[in-house]
Parts: sequence; structure tokens; C-alpha cells
Amino acid sequence: MKTTDNSLNKLIASNIYARYSGILSLSDISLFLVDTNGQILLELIPSPDFCTHICRERGDQVCPDYSCRFKSGDEGSFVCRYGLENILLPIKVQDETLGYIAGMQVYSQDTEYQKYMIDIQSLKNEKNTELEFIAKSISSLKTVEPNKIKIHEQLCSHIAKNISIDLSESVSHANSDVARLSIEKEMLEKKIIDLEAKNMSLVINPHFLFNTLNCIARIAYFEHSHTTEELIYCLSDLLRYNLKQEDKLHTIASEIDNIEKYLYIQKARFKNRLEYNIDVPEKIKSYRIPNMVIQPIVENALIHGITPKRDGGKISIYAEEANKVIIISIADNGNGFPKEVLAKIQNDENNTGLGFRSTNQRLKRYYGECYGLEIVKSDYSGSTVTIKIPTQPIGRC
Repeated sequence: MKTTDNSLNKLIASNIYARYSGILSLSDISLFLVDTNGQILLELIPSPDFCTHICRERGDQVCPDYSCRFKSGDEGSFVCRYGLENILLPIKVQDETLGYIAGMQVYSQDTEYQKYMIDIQSLKNEKNTELEFIAKSISSLKTVEPNKIKIHEQLCSHIAKNISIDLSESVSHANSDVARLSIEKEMLEKKIIDLEAKNMSLVINPHFLFNTLNCIARIAYFEHSHTTEELIYCLSDLLRYNLKQEDKLHTIASEIDNIEKYLYIQKARFKNRLEYNIDVPEKIKSYRIPNMVIQPIVENALIHGITPKRDGGKISIYAEEANKVIIISIADNGNGFPKEVLAKIQNDENNTGLGFRSTNQRLKRYYGECYGLEIVKSDYSGSTVTIKIPTQPIGRC
């Protein structure tokens, strides 16, 4: 199928990594694109040295464990001769297999013992490679938990299916320019999204920074205590978290840790006028979410809910999981959003609060239109904003 082969080459040339960089950040386990002859066309996530330099006969060809499955037609998960978990998923167009998404190349907890049964001396003689390099490459092989293997399998399946759809649509286009423009348009949109997300992840209210530094200066002047040291460390960690990543997914646990530092600093500023409570179950903390999603909502609660009240108030953050959906709620007992602010948010205007609209758009881009932010309550008794994400981050509604 010559037209389809050309489409596969165009897809690779269109910088396929950029198209899937968002979900590729979910995993650090190997993933590569290979043709039906066993040639590795593109490594989306690099393979371990042991697989690249020891197992493969050539660097751009898959190892014999994969090659034999091409001939037999075996697909899905398998364990190689050295005990490593692997995956091989077909890319099909009109019932013809054009290539594969493959990878994994890690030990599960059940197969890890096979790492210590590898005959290093035999490999040295067979590959004419130094023992030290073989030993180091074996020791660097990862052992991962079952849930991480499952997530990576879903990621591979998602990419294989989407490449198949892309190729099918490309083949069906009568005019090849339409396919080319479609790819270029998607790449441009992805670049715009990445740039916007990068800008959003770097946004933090400058008033907060100035007020915090003034607070630290006052404390340092009046007392020599561990409080000052703790505040400085919290601020340092907070800024480092904001700046170290672009739009990669983080665990909910790391987001909550970031929020705890933010609220600790604000507590030093507001003292008894601010109380807060965080109740997120441990089983939810391992799920992933775009960085800097919770913090803008908490800051809005502080600005519009707590600050205007003479006696201050309380911010509560809690989460629950039901029907494969996670709901993170940020509630305060303040005065609610001012009517003009609430109206602008509901009308989707972009000059309100600290990134409410952009945060909502980021969530929808990752997970689909049925996920994102929702103001479930805003009145004289306070406000509640929810963040809705799926438990399976790859699936879209």
C-alpha cells in the first residue's frame, strides 16, 4: 500500500513526538515506533542500554524476541528471554499492518529475579563487550509496579490507535495537500497550547511575592526563630516547583504539597484570619494532574473570599473518587465571588482572577470537554470550586 507507506513517512517527518509529548510525559518507560521489517523508525522514549547495545543485533533493528513475533503475528504483552516485560501493538490501516508501537522493557515485581540470573560471561563472549558495561546496563534496568505497567500499556494503545486513525484519514484524502495542512495545523495548535501552558505555569501574583518577602523581613527583624527559616524554605520550594516544569503532569500529592507550602506562607501573613484544612485520601494522591492547577483556585479563594472579611475565614481542600472520576473541591467560607467577577468568569472572559479560564482550558485539553473547573457555589456563605478529572488520564470524553 504505497500511499499509506508515504503517509507513515510524512507522519514521522511531521515531528510525531511533539504531537504526543503531553501524554508521553506520563511515563518514563521505553516506547518506540517500528516498521514491519523490524526497523526502529523513531524512539519516542529511549530504550535501556541493555536492550539497545546488548540484545539488538543492530542499533536500528529490534531484538530477536520482537522479530519472531512479527513472523508469527503475536501481538500484545510478552516477557522476553531475559524476563523483561514488553509490548507490541499493531498500527493498522484498512486491515493491513503498517508498523508497530513497541516498548516497555522493564521488570515487573514478579520477574525481577530473572535479572540476577543473566549469564554475564556468556554475553561478554557472544557480544565481545566489556563485562563492566554489561553489568552496568543490567543494573540500570528498571523494576516498576503493576499500575505503572498498566498505565504504560494504555499509553501505547492510545498512540497506536491514534496513529492508525491519522494514517486512515490521510489515505482517504483525495488531495494530499489537505493531509499535509491538517498535520501542520495540529502541530501549530500544539505549539500554541504548549506556549500558553508554559506562560500559565510561570504566573504567580506579584503581590503575593512582595507581601511574603515583607512578612519574612518583619519576622527576621523581631525574632530569631525557626519560623523564619521555614518560611524561606517554603518560598524557595514553591518558586522552584512553579519554574522547574513546563506543562508536564504531576502527581496530585506533589500539587497538594505545593499548596501546603503556599498556605503555610499565607498563614504567616494573615495569622488568625486564615485557617485551612486539606483532606485528600492517599489513594487519590498517586493520580496525575497538570501542574499549577489547584494553586490558582486556592489563591482566588483567598483574594475574593478570605481577604475582604474582617475576621478572615477558612479554606478547605478535599477530594473524592467515584465512577472513575476524581473531584477536587476548594471551598471557603468567605463572601463569595463579587458579582462582576462571577459574571466575567461565567462569560468566559480572560481578565478575571489568576488564570481561572486558562486553567479550565488546560484541563479540557488534557482530558476532554466534560472535565475541568466548575463553580458549584458562590454566595454570602462562601464559594466552592471543583476540579474534575478522570482516573484514567489518557481517556477523553
